[in-house]
Amino acid sequence: MLSIRRETDYAIRAVYYLAQKKGAVTMVDEIAREMHIPKSFLAKIVQKLNRAGLVKCFVGMKGGCSLAEKPEGISFHDVIVAIEGPLAMNICTVNKEECSLSADCVVHPLWVSVRGDVEKILKSRNFGTLT
Repeated sequence: MLSIRRETDYAIRAVYYLAQKKGAVTMVDEIAREMHIPKSFLAKIVQKLNRAGLVKCFVGMKGGCSLAEKPEGISFHDVIVAIEGPLAMNICTVNKEECSLSADCVVHPLWVSVRGDVEKILKSRNFGTLT
């Protein structure tokens, strides 16, 4: 079974929640409570989203986080790559040198095609379409 990790599911839920907040700074505690995400795990996820430029974090008494841009500007692909890294059905679609069979493999073009199709779909879906 191919699936995203729980961390990625939580990241998508967190970004979705922030998208509904229309730019308001929101505490991690609130996101965790409302989206049923363990707070300590969410804090680490928010750091990854911040490093990827998808959320802005604020410290201090009025600290929290908000989306770094409008929900329409953040795709599912952006969030998945921020947490999982590059999408790949097989390592050869990311780096041909990792597989000595890539040049002659009859399945390689299929993996490349599937990766392209999945990326296209995920890039076309943004958090503005969910709010």
